[in-house]
Amino acid sequence: MNRDTVFAAELPWPAYQSRVQGGDVPVLIPLGSMEQHGHHMPMHVDVLLPTEFARRAAAETGALVAPPFTYGYKSHQKSGGGNFFPGTTSLDGASLVSALKDVVKEFARHGVRHLCIVNGHFENSWFITEAIDLALRELSWGGIDNVKVIVLSYWDFVDQASIERLYPDGFLGWDIEHGGVLETSLMLRLHPDLVSLQDAVEHAPATFPPYDVYPPKPEWTPASGTLSSPKDATAEKGDILLEVCTRGIVEALKTEFDPGGALAAAQ
Repeated sequence: MNRDTVFAAELPWPAYQSRVQGGDVPVLIPLGSMEQHGHHMPMHVDVLLPTEFARRAAAETGALVAPPFTYGYKSHQKSGGGNFFPGTTSLDGASLVSALKDVVKEFARHGVRHLCIVNGHFENSWFITEAIDLALRELSWGGIDNVKVIVLSYWDFVDQASIERLYPDGFLGWDIEHGGVLETSLMLRLHPDLVSLQDAVEHAPATFPPYDVYPPKPEWTPASGTLSSPKDATAEKGDILLEVCTRGIVEALKTEFDPGGALAAAQ
């Protein structure tokens, strides 16, 4: 048994308790989805990537990584292709809010006082906010008012200099990056055995009108399921993303959870 693991669920409970009961060790919760990612990648990309970023950040800070949420909120047509693709398996917003709220409260019960939600699925964002708000409110009713939660999405740490290296021909925005260069490059570096770039469909970036229609119109989404072409993805671009995003997440953890430098000492 590896008691040095960063994955909380791999520890026996006494070892876990000794790590978290003081409240100083952060717990990172990856939050993903089961969602189609084109012809060239698997449907758990949004789980694999935030879990890996959480693992890397935990290894640098002494934090622990909770088991990931493998289902997320419904795929939106303009950011994930749409919830109508076979395989995409989603939760209602109320279900996601309730489950995440319960998990946050459970970690607080264990003694955890620093939590970080590492999001890997854009559509989860507002439901994370609601879950955290309700959890902190209910914890305060029970006298626990010292829990702090960071909520972040790994792609938000990609700075302009990195964007220029990743997209030398111009960047069209994160909203059409679903299954495109960013996610594919990361998967090529981390899980090349799960990527079949030769099966990727090259097409012009998706365009949508400035409004939504319900039920969605599948013809608005490229038939591939991706919203931009992944053909320019490379493992080397994955390295750029791993470096800049991991560094940003680590800095966020230290800034918000580590005024005394304890996390730095844990490296």
